[in-house]
Amino acid sequence: MLSYRHAFHAGNHADVLKHYVLSVVLDYFNQKAAPYWYVDTHAGAGMYQLTSEFAQKNAEFETGIARLIDVKNLTHDLSQFIDCIQSFNTNNKLNFYPGSPKIAAHYLRAEDKMRLFELHPNDYKLLAENFSQQGRQTKVALQDGFAGIKACLPPPTKRAVVLIDPPYELKEDYQRVVDCIQDSFKRFATGTYLIWYPLLQRPEPAQMLANLKKFNPKNWLSIELNVQSPSENGYGMHGSGMFIINPPYVLPDLLNEAMPILTDLLSLDDTANYQLTSHIT
Repeated sequence: MLSYRHAFHAGNHADVLKHYVLSVVLDYFNQKAAPYWYVDTHAGAGMYQLTSEFAQKNAEFETGIARLIDVKNLTHDLSQFIDCIQSFNTNNKLNFYPGSPKIAAHYLRAEDKMRLFELHPNDYKLLAENFSQQGRQTKVALQDGFAGIKACLPPPTKRAVVLIDPPYELKEDYQRVVDCIQDSFKRFATGTYLIWYPLLQRPEPAQMLANLKKFNPKNWLSIELNVQSPSENGYGMHGSGMFIINPPYVLPDLLNEAMPILTDLLSLDDTANYQLTSHIT
């Protein structure tokens, strides 16, 4: 089943949370001279045109990145994230939104490498076009990232940031995330793993988190952003979260500073809130 196209949702509140956290993690990795790999299991198209028919259908970016793009007095790391988004646009217009691969490319240095997986043939074609000039630094594969990641771990650099961001179209995706982390841990226990998930009125996301914590990772962080109260009909996403294994030790403090701002800017009703929990030794 390959019906999901992220272009319909590009730049929404979930993207903002996911990509902001990703930008902070990559910026932290850049503070050490040693090179690292970035692995993206569900890379999407890499870049999204917000004026396209896909993006305009629901215009989810209007209640997402568009609410931040011109805001002043943000935290330092939020400002860096916005600078990254603006680097893909011109004339102070928000016409493009970068997916996680392009955000990673913005932060990666010449000595770092990127491995991108995308199974949807149309998005893979766009992804390959968007990275056709990257040379040997980046490899793009038409492959299921849950399987492809195995060949990337452990990386030769012994440093890696891994983003696991499936569409969760199928209930099985939640268990596949758990299985992927279990296998990845055996191959490379010291990697930094970022797992994005939707907040829904169904049990699978919470069960997935519980199963991930059963691996008893020494260091982890969970951040969830609810932008509105759950719908009365029980359907729809009311927020999203990130579960991070081996997060930077500075991440809790940075999130505690930035999340009140993000919650206020991205709220869709007065119940908007965030929850941050972590265990970092």
